[in-house]
Amino acid sequence: MAQLRNPPGGRDARIMLGALFLDRTGSGLWAASSVLYFTFVAHLHAQTIGLLLGVAGVAGIVGSPLAGRLAGRLPLRSLLIGCHLLRLVTLGLVLVCTGFDALLPVVAATYLGDRAAKTLEMLFATRAAGEQRSTYQALSRTAANAGTAIGAGIAAAGLAVGTEAAYRALILGDALSFLAAAVLVWQIREPRDSGSSITRAVSGVTSAARTNNAVADGSTRAANPWRDRGYLLFVLLDIPMNLDDSILNVGMPLWLVNRTSAPHALVPAFLIINTVLVVVLQLRVSARAEGPRRAARAVILYGALLFACCIALASAAAGGGAGVTTVVLLAAALLVTMAELMRSVSSWELAVSLAPREAGARASYLGVAGMSQSVQKSAGPPLLTSVVMAAGPAGWVVLGTVVAGLSIVQRTACLRRLKAFTPPAAAAAPAAAATAVATATQGVAADHTATQSLQV
Repeated sequence: MAQLRNPPGGRDARIMLGALFLDRTGSGLWAASSVLYFTFVAHLHAQTIGLLLGVAGVAGIVGSPLAGRLAGRLPLRSLLIGCHLLRLVTLGLVLVCTGFDALLPVVAATYLGDRAAKTLEMLFATRAAGEQRSTYQALSRTAANAGTAIGAGIAAAGLAVGTEAAYRALILGDALSFLAAAVLVWQIREPRDSGSSITRAVSGVTSAARTNNAVADGSTRAANPWRDRGYLLFVLLDIPMNLDDSILNVGMPLWLVNRTSAPHALVPAFLIINTVLVVVLQLRVSARAEGPRRAARAVILYGALLFACCIALASAAAGGGAGVTTVVLLAAALLVTMAELMRSVSSWELAVSLAPREAGARASYLGVAGMSQSVQKSAGPPLLTSVVMAAGPAGWVVLGTVVAGLSIVQRTACLRRLKAFTPPAAAAAPAAAATAVATATQGVAADHTATQSLQV
């Protein structure tokens, strides 16, 4: 609780955490009911829903790098407010749109704003929290998931009513949450890149060493993420490491409705279990997986947990009655949540750690890294509905096996890149850093602000 009251970044960070809480409360309303809304109100079939979410998700792929590029040129706060207001408008339009053709551009614009907002929130944490970004990220996920849990609980009541008006009320609640979040973001100051002279000097030495080694390895050129083959490989492999999102929000609800005898009211329980456990365990898991090498090890645990979740989902369709099926599905929700916890401490930490430290380059790199979640949101739903679910229980087994195998490849690739970042003359790097610090200190000895920045 003390960390929530005094997070890295101070007052502005507290306000941002409040904005995340409101945003995700509304998102919890929608996440727990969107698939069922499209099924029972918009009258779309499962494969059509997967296609809708998948095609719309392509817009989300654009959102992350676009936000990263704009954040290097425009105020971060204004961009984030714009994303909130965009989603306010698009979700309002969902209330009056019917049919696949009308819903597609609206949902696509929503995905664009959603992915751009998440990238901007990541940049805010990187700028405001500095080296304490892991702590801030854990706090932000705790606040976000607390809001999602509350939203899911409210959604459960709406699903119990089960009327069209109840579903529409959930969408309206989500839209209003974006308005409230925008009002809070308006109250924060524009976060600045890290920046005393001493910090820049030290970062410059380390970054130079990283760049020299990366260029020798052929992985980067002129700090351009699109030419950095090593970083692009990380982003590519990170796509399947985000499939827990589509499994929880799309695969499990549709699998329950179409292939099991479990009650439909169980769908919000998936999200409630997910969010409550993340709130309770996020900080502890983050503390145990702090640092890039520990984050790389967490990737392996992600693959193992998602494999176990897929096995549970496959067995849920084997019959055994509503009671047994309910228990198995709840176990799958627990496993996919544990996988998400692993992903939350690995994907973001590695995205930052594997990127150059120059402030100007980091925004572009993180924008590209955000594409992994965007591509997953585009490819994940149609993959699950048209391939995995169409293949029946065997589809889940194959999916879990593939993700587990790719998690091993991802860990190996990340450790190789981290090793390449370490200068060959290990003893020379600390000496060079010390020289840079001494030089910078002499130049700013009278600058008390620079000294405070170094202490932070």
